[in-house]
Amino acid sequence: MYRTHTCGELRLSDAGKKVTLAGWVQKSRKLGGMTFIDLRDRYGITQLVVEADADHALVETAAGLGREYVIQATGEVVERASKNSKMPTGDIEIRLDGIKVLNKSVTPPFTIEEVSDGGEDLRARYRYLDLRRPPLQRALALRHRLAHEVRNYLDSQGFMEIETPYLIKSTPEGARDFVVPSRMNPGTFYALPQSPQTFKQLLMVAGYDRYFQIVRCFRDEDLRADRQPEFTQIDCEMSFVEQEDVLNTFEGMMRTMFRNALGVEIPDPLPRMSWYDAMDNYGSDKPDVRFGMTIKDITAAVKGCGFGVFDSADYVGAIAVPGCAEYTRKQLDELTEWVKRPQVGAKGLVYVKLNPDGSVKSSVDKFYSPEKLHEIAESCGAQNGDLMLVLCGPRRKTQTQLGVLRIEMGNRLGLRDPHVFAPLWVVDFPLLEWSEEDGRFYAMHHPFTAPKPEHEKLFYSDRKEDLEQVCANAYDFVLNGTELGGGSIRIHDAAMQSRMFEVLGISKEDAEYKFGFIINAFKYGAPPHGGLAFGFDRVCALFGGQETIRDYIAFPKNNQGRDVMIDSPSKIDQSQLDELCLASTWKGE
Repeated sequence: MYRTHTCGELRLSDAGKKVTLAGWVQKSRKLGGMTFIDLRDRYGITQLVVEADADHALVETAAGLGREYVIQATGEVVERASKNSKMPTGDIEIRLDGIKVLNKSVTPPFTIEEVSDGGEDLRARYRYLDLRRPPLQRALALRHRLAHEVRNYLDSQGFMEIETPYLIKSTPEGARDFVVPSRMNPGTFYALPQSPQTFKQLLMVAGYDRYFQIVRCFRDEDLRADRQPEFTQIDCEMSFVEQEDVLNTFEGMMRTMFRNALGVEIPDPLPRMSWYDAMDNYGSDKPDVRFGMTIKDITAAVKGCGFGVFDSADYVGAIAVPGCAEYTRKQLDELTEWVKRPQVGAKGLVYVKLNPDGSVKSSVDKFYSPEKLHEIAESCGAQNGDLMLVLCGPRRKTQTQLGVLRIEMGNRLGLRDPHVFAPLWVVDFPLLEWSEEDGRFYAMHHPFTAPKPEHEKLFYSDRKEDLEQVCANAYDFVLNGTELGGGSIRIHDAAMQSRMFEVLGISKEDAEYKFGFIINAFKYGAPPHGGLAFGFDRVCALFGGQETIRDYIAFPKNNQGRDVMIDSPSKIDQSQLDELCLASTWKGE
């Protein structure tokens, strides 16, 4: 063994012990003829000291150490004269009698410390160095702990961990597939799974009534801070269950994870909110309920006063921002420009200031008397000192814009504490959404989601208006404005599944080609079943108090889907292309 102890375990009770440590040199400094070395591994930092009168060779070796040198150090644990209360090992140091350099290091391109001086791109290029830093070590340790809790809980509930294939058939699941050419079958391609959806349903048909997998998934889609081309799901499925059974089971899983990993207790049972209430009140199907500032429909209150913009609008909504009546004209103009950005898409912003003294000031004073503005403010729940922000337009579009504005104001006011947790279930989603552009329905969740039993009659209607009213037997687990997981009760009847493909405009031939295997499987006694999948990377990030997932993945991609450390994706040799019967049409830049 290269070491008897780690760099984070020795305490004052170990004084007098002869020990051997191994790790990386954090820093080295000379003081009064003595050399002090901070030695680091993933468990912590221990101070080493070489006395001024130590062996000459030892002094010389210590003097030659550079940052990130890998060394083995032997000596005696002694009490520190000057203790460091900020370090768990701060009461002791190791008086050295031997140092062995195991490997030298060039000077790293950034500091390997709690807060680094390296930019994001530089640290991504040297990810293996960035991973030595304590914040990332804590992040990956949390990920490990959460995976452990998931497996323990699901095992205790009778779930079996079963692997499903990575090389599958391309199926339309909402995002582009990553495809893999087959050398043995020229001209044909595998696809990497966007999720194991069909396979876990087939496992239910096969009689494995409780399945789970912590599984890699792949989606070739435009990236954001909370998305990666390859990501990890906690994927689960259960047979002979209804929605309530699934919610109770996985509410229990999340409660266990919160308790054991964070020491946090969440409500029992968790609140539930319909999709329609979420959109009406929060402008989002993943509402952040840590703070108020809910959206109010003031359409009726503002119409008929001569303001043409409101009079002609389908919907007028508002939020009351607490304590912001003192916003200046400059701040309000900045906020107006903010909502006009393409990411929000509003055409303008109306404000109403309810001053602390009871007076009122608005950008539409010309059309509304102070008395009317107070009446509108009262309908919005606004108080003196608050600022009302008003948008108008098509109902759902405007609610979504107000939802984005609400989150922005919540951020500005510090109302979104990452260490406060407010989970809930969002239920009763629409089964289908209509695309005016394509003139067809799309599945809101995916094509294997069952309609709610009470809406089955509407599901078989040929009227667009009826189909728009069908609710899905679906549910999302939402935490702090982020969807952590979602699922549904599945279709288990071949005839209903064929009807779903029909409603989605998928021809019988296309359905048979792409999904014939699962439709046929349903004919052999498929049980009622349902499940869900949690985005494991997102779970880890939010449990760690972050909104971005990159630090919770050992080797992530950047926003262009590239791994700059290994320079991937990259070109391949012409011989490989020939072997795969492929030719590139890319002309380059």
